[in-house]
Amino acid sequence: MKSPAKLLPVDEARASILKGVKPVGCEEVKLSAAIGRVLQKPIKTTRDQPAFACSAMDGFAVRANDVTDVPVILNVIGEAKAGGAFSGRLKRGEAVQIYTGAPLPAGADAVVIQEDTTIEGPQVTITESSERGQFVRGRGFDFKRGETLVEPPRILTARDIGVAASANCDKVTVRRKPVIALIGTGDELVLPGERPRDDQIISSNNAALTSFIDHFGGVAVDLGLVADRVADIKQAIKKTRDADVVVTIGGASVGKHDLVQRALSESGITLSFWRIAMRPGKPLMFARRGQQRIIGLPGNPVSAMVCARIFLKPLLDALLGLPAENPIIKARLGTALPRNDERQDYLRATVERDQFGSLTAFPFVRQDSSMQRLMAEAEALIIRAPFARPATKGTYVEILPIDF
Repeated sequence: MKSPAKLLPVDEARASILKGVKPVGCEEVKLSAAIGRVLQKPIKTTRDQPAFACSAMDGFAVRANDVTDVPVILNVIGEAKAGGAFSGRLKRGEAVQIYTGAPLPAGADAVVIQEDTTIEGPQVTITESSERGQFVRGRGFDFKRGETLVEPPRILTARDIGVAASANCDKVTVRRKPVIALIGTGDELVLPGERPRDDQIISSNNAALTSFIDHFGGVAVDLGLVADRVADIKQAIKKTRDADVVVTIGGASVGKHDLVQRALSESGITLSFWRIAMRPGKPLMFARRGQQRIIGLPGNPVSAMVCARIFLKPLLDALLGLPAENPIIKARLGTALPRNDERQDYLRATVERDQFGSLTAFPFVRQDSSMQRLMAEAEALIIRAPFARPATKGTYVEILPIDF
């Protein structure tokens, strides 16, 4: 009797999927549409910020030498406000009323704040001295022309958008979004909003994975649900040639009605591997068509999402030119766990943080991979290595925070 094929370790499977991946190309987008995109070219300044010396406070622009000995009375010769510079030049014994952000008048080198003054008609009494440069933001105080503000590769944040806008940047060069084609399979499935027969269930995978892909920087092309017929699956696969990645959902095992492997084979696509030493997600498939990666996810919704996080997320990062991540952290076990078998386990868990910042992970008692509610409530996955020994309460374990 032929022995079953050895299950492929998770790390080996991931390495095989990522081997030889080349980042996708670039495109220029408007700054207003750049949030969450992966920067490819550095954002450099084309001007000083601020472009002129300006006041940091409301008060009076003065010559520091005029306010060394206080109190002192100065003649007010005008005002300066943001967007309304004073056009004259300050002379000895004079002051200009100034507001935050206004250009510092010529001849002035300090600002006395409003609270340290008393205004009487055309004169102001200064009651506190001010040193040269006090309450003044010099030209280029924030950044100077030619400096790099944001270095690639970087997922652009609202803060990055803000600093780029302040440098008068209206467009940025980013990686294009990798295109991920989704093919759901299964005669037992109907889409949300449809009325299932008594022997059917609602499909959640296409919707969940579309959101997952969007969250991590890709764009999903959802081909919907395909019937359990080889010809239909082959036709769907034929439509995906232009995608960077093809993700099939369901039909990944070897049962009579699990037809994805056969459809791939008849489409001239040879599997690199299937059957991974992990739980949930054992019947994961992988193949290549040129540079295109094809990942066959299990149809079980929890298995599909866990496999997407372990395999599809790193692939998306590689296509976007992002550095490899290591999001795994340590936490104490909130309850004891038994010995593990030959498969790497990913246990759904909640996480609590104590007053000292230490984390404790509490695995759900029931880990059935059909239970999506527990997946929605989970905050992390406890990672249990193959053949891990029993772990007592309080033992440190590795956890993968759920970030999708």
